[in-house]
Amino acid sequence: MDPLPLTPSSMPIRLFSLPGWARSRGRNVSEADAAFAAGIALKSLDDLIQLDPVWAGCWRSRQALKSAAVAVRLMRRTEGEHALRDAVLLTAPGDDPGPAGKLFLATKRSPGRSGGVTTTFVKELADLLALGWDEDLAAVPDLVDAALQSGRVAPFAVADLITAISAVRPDVEVLAFMLADNVLAQKLKWPKPVPLLLSERYGPAFRTIGGRGRVRPGEVAFATAICLALVDATQSALRSASEIARRADQLVAAAPKLRTKGAEPVIQALLNEDAIAASAPGGDLSRWAATRLFERLQSFGAVRELSGRSSFRIFGL
Repeated sequence: MDPLPLTPSSMPIRLFSLPGWARSRGRNVSEADAAFAAGIALKSLDDLIQLDPVWAGCWRSRQALKSAAVAVRLMRRTEGEHALRDAVLLTAPGDDPGPAGKLFLATKRSPGRSGGVTTTFVKELADLLALGWDEDLAAVPDLVDAALQSGRVAPFAVADLITAISAVRPDVEVLAFMLADNVLAQKLKWPKPVPLLLSERYGPAFRTIGGRGRVRPGEVAFATAICLALVDATQSALRSASEIARRADQLVAAAPKLRTKGAEPVIQALLNEDAIAASAPGGDLSRWAATRLFERLQSFGAVRELSGRSSFRIFGL
């Protein structure tokens, strides 16, 4: 097959890490210091996003999976990343993926689209998250617009939005954090959101003094916590980008060596998604051809089997 047009190895590795001084912090961080660190982190992330690497879809999808795993915990469910993947990838098209699958689909919706937050979009997310629709949720797009037009810098606009939504609907914290990523993307003029904040909801940034609880929307320390969470989320996202870039490099390098007809749509799917099912990889491949293709890609070190099973296997970068 023809080689893909871009190799991730052309990107400087330094883009995939934060400077050490931006990550270090003591026990008591001022709001100004936290905001400065968040600015450095977001600039590092922006440098990567502006390059629009060929594997950006996979990266965003994997960020969505991390967010879904935390959302599960917030909604008092027990599914981990493997179960979330299975719920989506092993469900036949048109069938109900169940609550866990819908939750993962919800976290994937934002990074899979561009544009503003509309009533239709909020309702779609609310349906996937099994949230009751009412006038307060219908007003959420207006709260998003207010955050965007407030003149506040991105981290504080995000904190204001989560606080405003939580004030009218305390039960929709997952939705509020997901929409915060949309506001962040629009403030920074990113083409699509990157799931960031939700994955840090149980992280150190939101721990209260003494570590016995979480800083909540509306509390004095919440804006500082959002800034610190953005630093931590960016650090994690850049580490993930570095790993995905390395494997994508191997995948792109392996592509010309593949003799399988119909392999190109599978390569593109691997670059665009967190993972794909071996039984339905896309294209016109038979099950036998798909099995052989993934075995070849594994031999090149370009993909990993992510389920740990001998059947119903799932592959990704």
